[in-house]
Amino acid sequence: MLVKTKAIVISSLKYQEKSLIVKCFTQSDGLKSYFVPNAFSAKKSNQKIAYFQPLSILEIEANHKNKGTLEHFKEIKLAHAYQTISGDIIKSTIVMFLSEIIHHSIHEEEKNENLFEFLETAFLWLDAHDEMANFHLILMLEMTKFLGFYPDKSEMEFRFFDAKEGTFSDLQGVNCHSEQESVLFKKLLGLKLDSDQKVFTGSERQILLKILLQYYTFHLEGFRNPKSFEVLKEVFS
Repeated sequence: MLVKTKAIVISSLKYQEKSLIVKCFTQSDGLKSYFVPNAFSAKKSNQKIAYFQPLSILEIEANHKNKGTLEHFKEIKLAHAYQTISGDIIKSTIVMFLSEIIHHSIHEEEKNENLFEFLETAFLWLDAHDEMANFHLILMLEMTKFLGFYPDKSEMEFRFFDAKEGTFSDLQGVNCHSEQESVLFKKLLGLKLDSDQKVFTGSERQILLKILLQYYTFHLEGFRNPKSFEVLKEVFS
């Protein structure tokens, strides 16, 4: 089936010397993997290697056989050309980290248009703003709404956040964070992308990131901490 859709690049893996296997989250069909032959050849001007940078937003025309095998692009162009991300070390590190988070979070070839639109809007916001120290935290938390395990905020007056249950408790169970950590998490739950970026110190962001990574581990089977985690810590230290 010939499909025209937007797609967010999640990862690209070099295959042999000249080709790529590109994993994308598409607006039309969810997760899809594509084989790009001769991706490093100058002759393939319609399939430039630059298109396949992490979290690039593409407009594609592709042949989807939907047989669980690698699909093939027919046409590709950038839906949005990022202006600042590639030249900003902090933004590019955030993008590298979040592409791994998404890679380990989305596994199904299943349409999720609301998640796609959220991610597209968020990445365009990142490209357009300079104050983004909490971006990765807010995005990870908001993604859980679309993945089905957003924390239950109905009893936020309780002191401890239970990461396994996704609820707040008045008793500190084995999977509960400390009262201090839970206070930070409650503050994060109240933030939006355009909220004051200075509400957390660097060490508090590290704590929140560990809370979120543990939360993902509890609720997503097979989730692994990104390899770029340590790089992100260095950038925000």
